[in-house]
Amino acid sequence: MAIDGIEAVFLETHNWGKAAKFYEALGFELDFSTDHGSGKLTRGDGPYLFIAEVPKNQEPRMQLILSVADADAFRPDAGVDVVTPFEETHYGTKEMTVRDPDGRIVSLQAPLQR
Repeated sequence: MAIDGIEAVFLETHNWGKAAKFYEALGFELDFSTDHGSGKLTRGDGPYLFIAEVPKNQEPRMQLILSVADADAFRPDAGVDVVTPFEETHYGTKEMTVRDPDGRIVSLQAPLQR
């Protein structure tokens, strides 16, 4: 089983408000914001952005999130460097992380199967 496509891009920022306004100016719409400097922005039915504020002493990162339909049925090829296997998240999904050939961490997310 392969991935379904790009689910989202996770962005860290030093200023949630400025980042959200920037992406809204590019055409994204605020879906929701949290009370701790983060939120989700969408544009049509394409991948969403999730932006989270981090402390000034932390370098902001960007992470690609790929969609998987069924975590239990997903079997990566032998050449895929699995960093962490699928685990339940606090936000209602299962997540696996893999490392690409350049060392970047990529997140694979699947819905919880209940």
